Amino acid sequence: MPDDHASSYPGSSGLVPVEHRRILVLMAVLGAASGTAGAVFVSARFGIGLVLGVVIAFVNYFWLRHSLNKLIAATKEGDRPRLSGLRYLGRYIAIGSVIAIVYVSEIVPIIPLMLGIAGFGFAVTAEGLIRIFTSFSNRKEI
Repeated sequence: MPDDHASSYPGSSGLVPVEHRRILVLMAVLGAASGTAGAVFVSARFGIGLVLGVVIAFVNYFWLRHSLNKLIAATKEGDRPRLSGLRYLGRYIAIGSVIAIVYVSEIVPIIPLMLGIAGFGFAVTAEGLIRIFTSFSNRKEI
């Protein structure tokens, strides 16, 4: 891992940093695996709920990233950033509305949907475990 963390900041380049890319790949893999396992071992609706939750988590991630990039770009240009609280609140309202519609219509069970939305947290945890175990294997014996 390089010492220069400038590439890790959301507005530093148009590319997704390596750390983010690996977390997103882990989230996709964990979401697909859990969706498949849920469909096989519980029910098809359970598996679809998990996958739908992961899709919502991806939408939330990219929406937040886009908003932060716009805010950071305005700050870099020397302008005082115009922070519209309604835009950021709108993201929560939109995602909450989707969750409410799924809950009321009972398209899929709410528990697997919420587990899927938490997929980003599971991916970050998996990334942390991967880093811990690879750091042990990368140590040089003295």
